[in-house]
This record gives sequence, structure tokens and C-alpha cells, in this order.
Amino acid sequence: MLTVRAFAFDAYGTLFDVHSVIAECRKVTADADALSQLWRAKQLEYTWLRALMGRYEDFWSVTDAALRFATHRLNLRLDAAQHARLLEAYLRLDAYPEVPGMVEALRGYPLAILSNGSLRMLKAVAEHAGLTPHLAHVLSADAVRTYKPSPAVYALAPKHLGVPKEQIVFVSSNGFDVIGAKAFGFPVCWVNRAGAPLDELGVVPDATVGRLDEIPKALGL
Repeated sequence: MLTVRAFAFDAYGTLFDVHSVIAECRKVTADADALSQLWRAKQLEYTWLRALMGRYEDFWSVTDAALRFATHRLNLRLDAAQHARLLEAYLRLDAYPEVPGMVEALRGYPLAILSNGSLRMLKAVAEHAGLTPHLAHVLSADAVRTYKPSPAVYALAPKHLGVPKEQIVFVSSNGFDVIGAKAFGFPVCWVNRAGAPLDELGVVPDATVGRLDEIPKALGL
């Protein structure tokens, strides 16, 4: 039977809607969805490539580079101010609407963010969403200078929470992150909002939900 003593949450796409940048994207293109989707895809790709090459740059720099690629690929000519406003939208991402209810339902458990995001980015977006008072820790891949799904990033959670990894539920909406966290040894809850298939890597989550506020029931808490 699963013993739960703490929770660690991915940030981007899990607690915070990365595509809430679309509102800012609409100011520079009629196809805001295409810009947001390509920006996010390249952001993830660049973290994996940099981790594999051993050429770390923090997530702010990665997000900047991914935005530059996306705007060039879509033939968008942004001035410096437009680029800066788009980039800074990542500091004010919207939290998913069920986040407050989920936080309330998990009252009594230490909650942490464990993310590829730089510490400055994570603190800003958590503050913007009103989550800061509810978090025991905000943990960034910056501390180990590589990116998830590296085990070195996941190891930050048991180190800082002071709880064995087997008793920390890791929550993510990203398939690669779910697989990486489960391979590390966390019990894992996948927030599969899109009803997507899981990658075929021989690893499955302990629970799957459609929304964050379904976690307590899914885990029998």
C-alpha cells in the first residue's frame, strides 16, 4: 500500500498553463496557437539537447532561444520590446483553475515544485498564482545544471523534503517527466488532460487523472 508523506509537482503544463502565453502571442501574429505550440516544443527539445550535450544554460535562456527559433520559423519580425514582452509572459502564466482546490485538498502534506524552470522564473510564476504560501520548497534544475528526465534533478526532492523518494508522489502532465520520475523511483500521478497515449518505454504511472483536483481520490487519500 502506498504511503504518501509529500508531493512534488512539475510546473509547466502541470500547475501552470504554458499556452496562456497565447494572449501575448496574439499581439504579434494572427496564428497565436502555432507560435505558442512551436515555442513550447522547441523549449522542451532544447532542454533535452543541452542535457545530452552537457552544454547547460538555464531555462530562461532556453525559453529565449526557443522563442527566437519559433518567430524565425514562422517568419515573424519582432522588435526587441515585443520579444521581451512575450518572454516575460512566462513569469505570469495562468495556474490551472483547479489548483486552489487541489492545494486545499492536500492541506497537511508538504508540497514542492520540482521543475526545469530557473529559480527566478518559478518564484515569479508561483507568486503570480498565489501559490507561494502553500509551498514548502521551490526546486530548480539549476541546482544540478541539467534537465529532467535526469535522475539528478529528481533527487532534489527527497534531499530537500527529507522524505524517502518512495513516499513522495510526483505529479506531472508531461509524459517524458512521468516516465523519468517513475524510473527514478517516485510513485507518480500523471495529469493526462488531453487523454494522450503514454510513450512506450516500459514504465507506467501509479495513477492517472484528468485534473489536479482528482489526485486525492485517485490515490485513496
